[in-house]
Amino acid sequence: MKKVEGIVRHFKLEDVKNALTEQGIHGMTVSEVRGFGRQKGHTEIYRGTEYAIDFVPKVKIEVICTDENLQTVIDTILQTAQTGQIGDGKIFVTNLEDSIRIRTGERGEEAL
Repeated sequence: MKKVEGIVRHFKLEDVKNALTEQGIHGMTVSEVRGFGRQKGHTEIYRGTEYAIDFVPKVKIEVICTDENLQTVIDTILQTAQTGQIGDGKIFVTNLEDSIRIRTGERGEEAL
């Protein structure tokens, strides 16, 4: 099993969710996050005063999938979230040792 974390732009969340659902991936967790990468934030002008925005708001999508579905999840997020502009985000993949469904006690892939 794998855990895929995708950091994407806010306006791409619905597109990514719908695309993953069309591919048969139904479970995900979404969090509002803030951070910066190479772009190191940006400046905005509000009422004539310039403000530095150090942490850019993004959305983090977490998907737990089987090894067989990993490439589908990655490809779907890449194709859907990409705009070609700086700040499109990142995808991180980690190994997952176990998962347990609290209601039934099922473990491993059965718990997904």
